[in-house]
Amino acid sequence: MKRILYAATTAVLLMPMAAAAQSLGKEDMAVTQPRMTGQFWAPKPTVMTPYVAPNKPHWKLSEILASHKSSSDWVQPIVRNKDQVADYISMGAGKKTKQMMYPDDRVVFIVWDGSIKVSIDGYAPFTATKGFMVNVPFRHLFTLENVGSTPALRFEVRQNGSEPIYPASETPDPVKGMTYTKVTEQPGPSKEKDTNPIYVDYMKEFNGTDKAYGGKFVWDDHFTSNILRGKGAPVPDDNGKGGKGHFHVGWTEFWFIMEGHIGMKVEGEKYFVCDPGDVMIAAQGRWHRAGDDPSAPWSTRVPFNPRPPILHNFEVTGD
Repeated sequence: MKRILYAATTAVLLMPMAAAAQSLGKEDMAVTQPRMTGQFWAPKPTVMTPYVAPNKPHWKLSEILASHKSSSDWVQPIVRNKDQVADYISMGAGKKTKQMMYPDDRVVFIVWDGSIKVSIDGYAPFTATKGFMVNVPFRHLFTLENVGSTPALRFEVRQNGSEPIYPASETPDPVKGMTYTKVTEQPGPSKEKDTNPIYVDYMKEFNGTDKAYGGKFVWDDHFTSNILRGKGAPVPDDNGKGGKGHFHVGWTEFWFIMEGHIGMKVEGEKYFVCDPGDVMIAAQGRWHRAGDDPSAPWSTRVPFNPRPPILHNFEVTGD
């Protein structure tokens, strides 16, 4: 199993895609750099950071679906921390979201079932199906419409505290503790760089291939998401190579499982294996070690982090 400093191999970048998809481009920051020389003192919580609902180490998609089997329209909160929130959202056939935008932060989602027509102001509309990773830049009005005959399911990640803004023609959905007020606004929409694609069709670009680490998906001053893909490898012993893994100072990290089987060891928890569609969370300050479980030939996890990239603090195994 590889220890991850986001990746342990040289990035294999996507070939150019359609204009709307753009390309993943080159790394703006050195996510694959080797460790710094020397040793350091890093502050780690004396008492393990607890998992406060809805957060938990492992969200199984099969259990989420079973709990909502009688409904086609539902929202399941998955992640809540001081930086980011994430939900599984199901939208019934023929349903369409209100037109909205987010003021200063992008919203990212992964479609996991059904067909969603994505209309983003300034971009050609496209239909996202299973495996599409979609990035909506801030201050771009957008709508999502289920154009299939079955419920459409997506895993959506937003910045904590970022609430949507609606055009005057829409009726805003209420937000607890806030009152929507009619205003004018300045400045205009975000101008995305070519290195932040509007979408990546994962199933087309990666599934069934031998492409390893796929590079970054979105990248700004407080949102990082990479495509971490690798071959299955033996699970290391806790006392051997790989050890406790690493922890983050001040940040919680979580991952969406795109393919294969991801093995995870979080401090205070037994080793567990995640399936496609599952979500795993490493609470702030806890040792954790993620890797490509040997039960699948290829596995992929998509991490979500609030900084590009967050510092990894590894255990010192010898002087």
